[in-house]
Amino acid sequence: MTLAAPPRQRPLSRALLPLGLMFFAVGISVAVVFPFLSLFLSTAVHADPVQVTVFLIASPLTGVLVSSVVGRVSDRWPIRRKILVGAALFGVVGSLVAMFVRDYWVLFALCMTAYAFAGSLFPQSFAYARQILERDSPGQAAMGISALRTVFSLSWVGGPALAAVLLDVGGFRLVYGLAAATYALAALIAVVWLEEVEAPAPSKTAEPSADAAAGPSADAAAGPEGPRWVLWLTIVAFVLMQVPMTLGVQALPLYIEQDLHSDASRAGLILGLCAALEIPLMLGLGALTTRFKLQTLILIGGACGTAYYAIAWVAPNLWVLAAGQVVNALFISAISGVGITYVQNLLPGQPGRATTLYTNTFPIGSVVAGPLFGVAAHFGYRSAFGMSTALMGAGFVLLVVTAMWVRPSRSATYPTR
Repeated sequence: MTLAAPPRQRPLSRALLPLGLMFFAVGISVAVVFPFLSLFLSTAVHADPVQVTVFLIASPLTGVLVSSVVGRVSDRWPIRRKILVGAALFGVVGSLVAMFVRDYWVLFALCMTAYAFAGSLFPQSFAYARQILERDSPGQAAMGISALRTVFSLSWVGGPALAAVLLDVGGFRLVYGLAAATYALAALIAVVWLEEVEAPAPSKTAEPSADAAAGPSADAAAGPEGPRWVLWLTIVAFVLMQVPMTLGVQALPLYIEQDLHSDASRAGLILGLCAALEIPLMLGLGALTTRFKLQTLILIGGACGTAYYAIAWVAPNLWVLAAGQVVNALFISAISGVGITYVQNLLPGQPGRATTLYTNTFPIGSVVAGPLFGVAAHFGYRSAFGMSTALMGAGFVLLVVTAMWVRPSRSATYPTR
């Protein structure tokens, strides 16, 4: 009787190096454009407030739709590397057009097509990374995903500042020129350095059995990590947690100025402190995924998020708000880093769809945050953090409920063929 040899593991660093460069390029391409998009539309394109609002709402919603379709397609055929190349090239085209065109309707059509497809580059990169890490370093996928998410965060540390310098030197042409160059670099890395991966093996337990189909327990056969409704309630929980992340950032400068009676520019220091804390915490949580259940880390993050927004809600001064960034950074690190792997584990064999479902929670949360910001402007900006506390609490409760139905897992592996 012979025993099957365990799969040979490759060093994690060998799998992460090309992917890390890809993620950094993708991060820079987004970080230099996104923070200044409304400024670009208002000053360079001369769009009126209604046009800017329509653009900022239509862009993420179209991205959600296109990314969802691409996510499903990518899980059916072995074309994920080709999708990465194609999405990056769409980004190149969109950025090159934005360098020279200042017609609102042309740019609006661009955001509904080229940039919508380019937006799938982010979730597809994580889906590709999940397959590579599961193949080369089983058991360390969650750690690798967290490390790659940290690289993306690093690109946001310097990206906006670099874009500000380019705006002073040469205006938006240089900004979009840099975006085109980094999209091109991402495409080059995918062509030269990345290999195509097979279509994910469908989970053997993903389809209900004959017995399950005959009774009410059929839903429990939706996947090895839990019933199908667990997935959807988990996504709702993440959306509820993403809304405060956007609403809190939007309201922070005005809250500091009008309620805490300090300089609104201190918001930059608060956000910078949080970002600085996020990077080591995200790496640390990634390392802990090899020792603790993902459910535990996610729930700790959700509890920290609820605690932070409650602290911010009642904060009497700027120092209390600054001290609260420790738990805020822990919340963001858990939800943004470990959260990706957590959702991927709920849809084994469908990394493209799973990652897209997770990443779509951010633009959906941003759209929901807009009207709530208007409510806060009417009742006072402290109320923004009160609403955020309630949303975070609701999201945390949903995570607690769904976590009880998820089978304990550190880093679930894909079924072998």
